[in-house]
Amino acid sequence: MKGDFLGLWNHLLAVLPAGPCPQPPAAMAARLVKRCACLLREATLVPPAAAPAVAPVGRLRLAQVGRRTLTSATSPGSHFPRSLSGLLEKERVFSARPQQQEVDRLIEKATRPEELLELLGGGHRLHENHAALVLIQLSRLLSDRPEHKASLVRDARFQQLLQLVSSQIASVWHGPLVRLLRSLYALALPAACKQLLSVEQEVRWRLRRLRYKHLAFLAESSTAYMQQRGSQELLAELLVSLERRWAEIEDSRMVVALMAKAGPLSEPLMNRLEDKCLELAEQFGPEELRRVLVTLAAQNRRSVPLLRAVSYHLVQKPFPLTKGILLDLAYAYGKLGFQQTQVLRRLAADLLPHVPSLASGEVARCAKSFALLKWLSGPLFEAFAQHVLDRAQTVPVPHLCNVLLAFAHLNFRPECPEQEDQFFSLVHEKLDSELTGLHPALQVDVVWALCVLRQAREAELRAVLRPELHSQFLEAKSPKDQGTFRKLLHVNASARLEHPGYAGPCLPAAALLPRLSALDGKVTPLQKELQDTLKGLLGSSDRGSFAVPTQYGWILDAEVLLDPDGQFLPLRNFVAPHLAPPSGSQPLPPGAKRLAFLRWEFPSYGSRSRDLLGRFALARRHVQAAGFLVVDVPYYEWLDLKSEWQKGAYLKDKMRKAVAEELAK
Repeated sequence: MKGDFLGLWNHLLAVLPAGPCPQPPAAMAARLVKRCACLLREATLVPPAAAPAVAPVGRLRLAQVGRRTLTSATSPGSHFPRSLSGLLEKERVFSARPQQQEVDRLIEKATRPEELLELLGGGHRLHENHAALVLIQLSRLLSDRPEHKASLVRDARFQQLLQLVSSQIASVWHGPLVRLLRSLYALALPAACKQLLSVEQEVRWRLRRLRYKHLAFLAESSTAYMQQRGSQELLAELLVSLERRWAEIEDSRMVVALMAKAGPLSEPLMNRLEDKCLELAEQFGPEELRRVLVTLAAQNRRSVPLLRAVSYHLVQKPFPLTKGILLDLAYAYGKLGFQQTQVLRRLAADLLPHVPSLASGEVARCAKSFALLKWLSGPLFEAFAQHVLDRAQTVPVPHLCNVLLAFAHLNFRPECPEQEDQFFSLVHEKLDSELTGLHPALQVDVVWALCVLRQAREAELRAVLRPELHSQFLEAKSPKDQGTFRKLLHVNASARLEHPGYAGPCLPAAALLPRLSALDGKVTPLQKELQDTLKGLLGSSDRGSFAVPTQYGWILDAEVLLDPDGQFLPLRNFVAPHLAPPSGSQPLPPGAKRLAFLRWEFPSYGSRSRDLLGRFALARRHVQAAGFLVVDVPYYEWLDLKSEWQKGAYLKDKMRKAVAEELAK
């Protein structure tokens, strides 16, 4: 091959016209290099095994082609590009795909690896593209038989295929090349395999020339392999190419697949894909909308514009939603915390007929999703409760616990007394034997949920308040363990305030002391306005306390004392059993009332509801059970007050109503 090429080069020099060159030297050199590259490509198309027999004919043909092209190139009327790069870009590197041969059909019909390997010695002429297709088909056949991959890699015929492809890798077409790389990854070749490295390098060289669908295929099928093998350079260049050429995306399937596979690896690419999703959202069907939302949820990426666009099409388009799509949509919206009233109504209405056919795990997951969204659909949750009762003997305890936690979060109990009794009887029956076998944090969560729903029994309270369990949360450092400890405080408060006959155990006195983390919360506008208005009413700082931490795990926004005549009393000297440790020695005057101000912000309520969520309903009950008259300050009433006079009058009226309700009892 080298001798033939040198001969062709000398021949070309010999046929150059004598005398002064009609073209500039740079253009002549560029044209010469281009034609030599063309001739070299023609020479490489000759099969190696047949090269000696046809070499003279091949040289004669190539010489004729060279003389003809060189003559036309040096003609005065020919047009010359201005640079060598322009010439090379116009040159076609790959020949046209030939018609399908018999060997192609044999490769497609093969059902066993042995049939493919026998093609090497069966008298068939395999070129490099055939070898690539054989390797691709081998990978497909062994996809579900990983135990046979190691023996295949050691087969001499397999190594011959690899060598054939590697030696002529520049002539493999684009489509087979990217599928070949994926197939070699799937065949688990060694990391130092030279043939695999050669294919990777060829892909890197061709990235700019590959069509975008080939880049998308690589991203969808091979990014995980690239990360595992440490092919960081190829992966980085692939992501850059995808990001720069994002405008070439034409269909919804491609953009969704890229969001799932390549989006998490590149923030700029993910931003471009979100823009493309907004552009193509109108073309999305229910499956594409589901995949977009699940992808965003998996990455915890709350892209509000895209979520709004998806929600709009879910509401406006009448396409049917299957059970699986409904469950995934509920999960994604719950994970991202994105509330869209029309979508949630449709999800609840469409899910209701499917509840009898759902598995216990699907019911638990769906209930948890709606709880995260603070969306209570009475008929749907009634159906969840009935579903659990219908499968009372087979429902796993973890799934039952998740349903119970969802009910507690939304402060939901079945409206039918008979169904309510049956549901909680089943809960107690299951927990009697399996509560202590659950994870300690889950034990606390379950008993806390029962306290919220007023269904906790003394045996269950003792199970989580025993020193062996609660001691591991007393020095909680992580946010999750600190949340569990706060729930333990609430369970301890329920045992002391709502179960008069409870004899212990309880949390130690040292555990009831307020922690700094509980007082470091950001002051909200409603909280600040409430404090400022109340300070103006009190007139003296010793007549009220603000941000009062209690031993029950709750913080009062404000605390005041009223004498029988409705006048404020100083708090400093009077007994305060709700503090940790209790303070004061002087008992309250006869007829005095202790008032606690509790503000309820927008997150304290369910979505599109004025019913408190379970946690806040429990706080209100505990404060009342501790001997306070509760003055509720909901956000939706406070926002209607414009002047300081209106706010002061509002608080006075609230205090009078609280005292009047107490006297009416």
